[in-house]
Amino acid sequence: MTLPVPQPPVTPIEWTGTWRDGALRILDQTRLPRHEMVVDHNEPETVIEDIQRLAVRGAPVLGIVGAYALVLAARRILAKDPAITRPEFLTRFEVDATKVADARPTAVNLPAAVARGLDLVHNTPGSPEQLCDALLSSARALDAYERDACAKIGVAGAEWLRGRKRFVTHCNAGALVTTGLGTALAPLYVLQEAGEAPHVWVDETRPLLQGLRLTAYELGKGGVDHAVISDGVAAGLMRRGMIDAAITGADRVCANGDVVNKIGTYPLALAAQSHGIPFVVAIPLSTLDPNTPEGDAVPIEQRPDDADIYLTEGTAAHDLSVHAPAFDVTPASMVSALVSELGVLEAPNAENLGPWRARVPGAQSGSAPGR
Repeated sequence: MTLPVPQPPVTPIEWTGTWRDGALRILDQTRLPRHEMVVDHNEPETVIEDIQRLAVRGAPVLGIVGAYALVLAARRILAKDPAITRPEFLTRFEVDATKVADARPTAVNLPAAVARGLDLVHNTPGSPEQLCDALLSSARALDAYERDACAKIGVAGAEWLRGRKRFVTHCNAGALVTTGLGTALAPLYVLQEAGEAPHVWVDETRPLLQGLRLTAYELGKGGVDHAVISDGVAAGLMRRGMIDAAITGADRVCANGDVVNKIGTYPLALAAQSHGIPFVVAIPLSTLDPNTPEGDAVPIEQRPDDADIYLTEGTAAHDLSVHAPAFDVTPASMVSALVSELGVLEAPNAENLGPWRARVPGAQSGSAPGR
């Protein structure tokens, strides 16, 4: 019997209207959990700004947001020059598309979505108006696909994890990073809906506290029992037998199965491996990157302003030097299972990931711009 799938506890983005009069509505995640502030965007630059300041974040939703940003860019080109020729439209569109793709470098979904948008406008016959319509249809299709993928991830992951009660997760990989139930949190929401009452240990996720601010917020809205812990606590809980599995999302999974995710994921995987606890990674297929062979080839975003966090709190000297990578790489050999809408793949590696890689949208089109 298929496990029941609940409704997402929160909606991070929504497109309203047609391509002519619509807007991209974004829930500002920098204001959470205290304020649920929603902003309508009509220009690609304001969407790029929201991506860069983490008002919207998480690999799957960044791809969707990127697709909708292309609609805004195309509409503006046409509004400024209603009589524009198709070749000139394409030239201007490519400039805007590259800016969208470059908004954040590590998560594969964003540049991949832009690459698909570029392929679409170059290979779809018709006027600029027809291209705008095609771009919105494509963005909505991606939105719907990712939503459905989350439900399938939730069911497949819950079936694999069934019987385990206590989980630890890192960063935020729930409904706030998708238009559905999320990735890493989706199986936990499904287990909750099935009456299995999971308990979730939520890493704070230093230094930006996505776990504390976002994961705890949405687990609370979803009615899932949880407790926040500092990033260094999980290993001790594992040693005491208080964690049955670790589950995270990813911003990119490479062709060999290496996982690129929020900084602090690698230590969690090390601790899980040391204590014989499953380390599970949940992703939509769109986060699998068939064009990057291994984790060391991925550009890792740096956050140069993180010193401000410590200075604001008054806990450090003003001449503080901070090294602040936003992500780290967990080798495929440490991943017990990879979960996607295709099901569960245990011990992922370059060989057994082959069938999944072949089904990644645009897998044969080469690397996306700005990757």
